[in-house]
Amino acid sequence: MGPRKRVVPAAQHSICAGWRAASSMGLWPERELATARSRSERQAEVKAEARAASHAVPLSAECPGAPRSTAMEPLSFQEYICSLDPATLPRILRICSGVYFQGSVYEISGNECCLSTGDLLKVMAVVLQKVVCEDTETGQTTELPPTFKGLFQPAPAWGPYQTLRGHFPEGGRQQGLTLHQALGRWDGRLQPLLCPAVGPHALLLRPVYEVHAAMHLRRDVVKIPSTLEVDVEDVTEEAQHIHFARPLLLSEVLGMEDVLPAQAEILEGPAGPAVFKSAWVPRLQRGQQLRLHGCSRAWRVLASAPGSGRHFLLSSTYQGRFRLRPRQFTGVQELAAGLQPGQRLRVVVTRDCEGRGDDVPPLGVGDRLEPRGLQGTGPSTRLLCHRHGEEEEEGRELLLPLDLGGGFVEETCDSKKYGLAELLERQALPCEVRVVAPDPGLERDALGALPALRLEARLNQPFLVGSFCQEPEEGFEIPPRWLDFSLLLSEGPVRPPAPCTRRSRVEELTEAFYYQLLAQLPGSAAPPPPRPPKPAQAGTGPGGRRPSAPVPPPVSARPAPPLPPLPASPRLSTPHQHGRRGPPGDAGTESNSAEHDYETIDDNIQKTICKMQAIFPF
Repeated sequence: MGPRKRVVPAAQHSICAGWRAASSMGLWPERELATARSRSERQAEVKAEARAASHAVPLSAECPGAPRSTAMEPLSFQEYICSLDPATLPRILRICSGVYFQGSVYEISGNECCLSTGDLLKVMAVVLQKVVCEDTETGQTTELPPTFKGLFQPAPAWGPYQTLRGHFPEGGRQQGLTLHQALGRWDGRLQPLLCPAVGPHALLLRPVYEVHAAMHLRRDVVKIPSTLEVDVEDVTEEAQHIHFARPLLLSEVLGMEDVLPAQAEILEGPAGPAVFKSAWVPRLQRGQQLRLHGCSRAWRVLASAPGSGRHFLLSSTYQGRFRLRPRQFTGVQELAAGLQPGQRLRVVVTRDCEGRGDDVPPLGVGDRLEPRGLQGTGPSTRLLCHRHGEEEEEGRELLLPLDLGGGFVEETCDSKKYGLAELLERQALPCEVRVVAPDPGLERDALGALPALRLEARLNQPFLVGSFCQEPEEGFEIPPRWLDFSLLLSEGPVRPPAPCTRRSRVEELTEAFYYQLLAQLPGSAAPPPPRPPKPAQAGTGPGGRRPSAPVPPPVSARPAPPLPPLPASPRLSTPHQHGRRGPPGDAGTESNSAEHDYETIDDNIQKTICKMQAIFPF
């Protein structure tokens, strides 16, 4: 049901309409005005007698500066605020009946606010917004800002104003009053004033204030215009014991460690898409009772399981053990990006790569390279690598273009098991690891069953340790900046909560939040060097093979396609196709002895197998 019109006593009606009507007729309704004034005085006397009969607190005993009304005298909100002395703030008001049947929803300062009969407001401040000036003869209105500099004088003592004019000291009569001084002499009745800066006629001032008030279970201070059509009564004296509970966001509790541990009730659950896939997240609903134990000092590591699409957040308290996995690189550009200052990198070729004339020799499976650094700038940038020979002292320096394809795997013989903190001290992120010993404190460690885990970035996001009141020992850690919701802290002391014996050390992330988090993170790894532009395709022979020439031909606009898979026949290919280099005298020649070819290939394969077994310890 909509709002109903409030019935206002005759003595409270504005007499401006009568003044305007009388002005048009050339006379003032003095008899009607006297009758209304006498009726108002009689009503005031009756109310005073009723208050005395009910042993109400007399007006002389009220709080100095309080409005003329008591809890038995409801006033319009505008009348109350205009008669309020700011020195007496804060004041507690009760919304009275007479305007709404049950309550109404107002949009106040952009926030939806429900004012129902019986609701309490704690007025904290009153700010003047503007003053509406009404010309008593023409009825026109003018809005004055609070910074208006004009001076006001009392209207001449003629017509009906001789009974309504308030007291003005002689100094104010001679020098004039500022806008705020004129409003400060409000005695509950409209007082005509003159202001040459506004117009020649008498003016009636109607101030409009912005009232800052607190309400029960409202997070923010409510800003209400004084012209809001509600009736209120002052209940400050009888409501001193009332506490206006203010909801908090979980993110606000982060800066209130002095109130923790505490018990709280969830008012509104988390909004927005899910963050974790844990079972405790859906239980964060309205009415749920929580225990907040304190802030977590642990840091986190963002991790992904390659090929599975699963993403995790590991706490620094995770007790599992890791073993480094060799990194894999697809192309020279990724190999250059994998270089870390002060760290040595050795790789083994896992896929054949064709050469480019005399400058770029072919690379074959099993070749061992040690990248040293970049040389040159722009399109001529090359990666300097040292190719190790059969003997440690043998080798050759190579300059590989960044757009060269191929496959490489890191050569490492580190079989040590690391804890999370120790691993991050030794190895820069990102890196690939494998969990070789699950966390013994977890009933089920999801990381132990994964063949590989890519650690991507370290995060220092603040977390709060919480638990449900029904299960105080089952703890979890909430990131308030990612998973925020409103709650109400319980009043009074809280007995020390039981310690959380089990906490979540591994949280699986939703895919949507994982990519959202990646977009917010600063670059956790250095971006790869820019790929140089490739020349246009030219000078290629049939089948994409480049003819032999003293000067290397231009590179194709696309990466060279990988070699076809090797057939099962023992006649796999020539040593040249595998990148094996024979004696200088045999270069460019093909042996006619099939038996010799088989034996050479078989020996090479055996050597490669031995090298790979030495590289991969598991």
